[in-house]
Amino acid sequence: MTTGGADTVRGAGVVVTGAAGGIGAALARRFAAQGARVVVNDLDPARIEPLAKEIGGTAVAGDASRIVEAARDALDGTVDIYCANAGLASPGDVFADEEVWAAAWDVNVMAHVRAARELLPQWLERGSGRFVTTASAAGLLTMIGAAPYSVTKHGAVAFAEWLSLTYRHRGLKVHAICPQGVRTDMLTAAGSAGELVLAPGAIEPDAVADALFDAMAADRFLVLPHPEVAGYYRARAEDPDRWMGNMNRLQQKWEATGP
Repeated sequence: MTTGGADTVRGAGVVVTGAAGGIGAALARRFAAQGARVVVNDLDPARIEPLAKEIGGTAVAGDASRIVEAARDALDGTVDIYCANAGLASPGDVFADEEVWAAAWDVNVMAHVRAARELLPQWLERGSGRFVTTASAAGLLTMIGAAPYSVTKHGAVAFAEWLSLTYRHRGLKVHAICPQGVRTDMLTAAGSAGELVLAPGAIEPDAVADALFDAMAADRFLVLPHPEVAGYYRARAEDPDRWMGNMNRLQQKWEATGP
């Protein structure tokens, strides 16, 4: 287990949304193990109360975008690190229902915006704060078979970038976690496309926590639990047409297997 970034979080008030399992639960356990005071969040209190008890934290149930005030109260008035981890997998193409698109936009992007609105005034006044976005490699690249997910994860990365470039000189630190496959329920929900693209290189949620702590120690914005994503991202920027051609061939392979 990496301890990079441990000094940053010892004694800090930390909020982790979407903490009922997967990456969120791994982050919550890691922050608690390094001495942070942790609030865990999920819509269903029954899913987070056992984790809160396990790590000596506090469970705050409810909509991830609207729990900042309650979480702040649970942390004696101050949130130091906010992990916007709750997300929707949202498979589908351009013809996905409006409700699917709206839900993906609301959870994967607007929840981050709403949380930032609540957090920034206190952070900017005191000159410090840390916002962690769990996005996806799909937010840097794309994901076949998942238009709402890919588009909104691009939005999540874009918002994190905007926060960083706008407020870093005022003490705000921002990290965007962009993994490929992680062995969670969300990978299962990705269906056959996930099996083709993500499952072969899937990692455990603890490896994502390792990557975040390393990034915090290095004060690095982009968190890549799969280091090869940097090469894909570079190739995409250097020759977009070639990259999209390769992705289209992957799309055709997926279609041939019967999505």
